[in-house]
Amino acid sequence: MSVKRVMPVVTVDDLDAAVEGYRAVLGLDVVMNHGWIATLSGQDHRHQLSLMTRDATAPVNPAVSVEVDDVDAAYDAAVQAGLKIIHPLGDEDWGVRRFFFADGTGNVINVLSHRS
Repeated sequence: MSVKRVMPVVTVDDLDAAVEGYRAVLGLDVVMNHGWIATLSGQDHRHQLSLMTRDATAPVNPAVSVEVDDVDAAYDAAVQAGLKIIHPLGDEDWGVRRFFFADGTGNVINVLSHRS
């Protein structure tokens, strides 16, 4: 299992206003917008940031999203490490397979893979 991408997730009250602010100040482009989460990126797509009002299916918002090449292996590793699973491993309607875990200090991490 390897990490493909790491993105901070900023919780916001007003998604549209937050998107416009980040676009105006940093020149980021919207590369995904589901109405409750938007991901912005620089032109080179090396740097990305997600803005989220409230996660659509999980009980809490994550602090960071980590895309991996094998989410099932990451889930098994989290369970073996004894980490608290916040949101169970599963397939989401928007094309990802994911789970959330809490790290040792309580930060919530969204681990995902895009489904083919």
